[in-house]
Amino acid sequence: MVATSTLKTKSSECISELVDRRYDQACIEKELDFWDHCLAEPQRTVDVTEDRSCQQLAKMFENCLSRAKKTTLHCSSVLVPEKLTRRIAREVLRLASCEPCGLRGCVLYVDLELDKGCKRLERIVYDATVVPTFELTLVFKQDGTAWPSLRDFLFMGTCFAPTFRHVLKLSPGFRLVKKKLYSSSAGTVVEEC
Repeated sequence: MVATSTLKTKSSECISELVDRRYDQACIEKELDFWDHCLAEPQRTVDVTEDRSCQQLAKMFENCLSRAKKTTLHCSSVLVPEKLTRRIAREVLRLASCEPCGLRGCVLYVDLELDKGCKRLERIVYDATVVPTFELTLVFKQDGTAWPSLRDFLFMGTCFAPTFRHVLKLSPGFRLVKKKLYSSSAGTVVEEC
């Protein structure tokens, strides 16, 4: 059964027409109740879906940082401000919402801003079955107010320079750069958050 804007009430005329087409009346009533509920609260359905996508995306960023701490960042732990990954996920979903394939058409590059430039942490393809329509580059920023650990001070200037940093603290700020792949006239969008 398909819900359309012309089916506004559970009129006996509509139901009898569907019964004539050999639909079960109890099934029809249940279906119409469902669509009445969806039409009454359309935003609630959208919010649940967006919230689930936001949680999955935030978890994806957390997993990326977890993998990168030993392989790319060479530190024992990464301190992430509360709700940072959730804020980033909401921004990514907002930027993806106006794209032809939405988030499924996204290639996401995750970088960390360092003193000497940016370091690539990971490349994430949200859905490998879809041809990418845009790229997002997420740039995490280090917290500049973080003090180096005592261990880092002890090894400074010695021949045993630390190759394994103890703790990396991220700033609550981040940068998202969006580049459309399907339009040569479309520019790059940079958002600082």
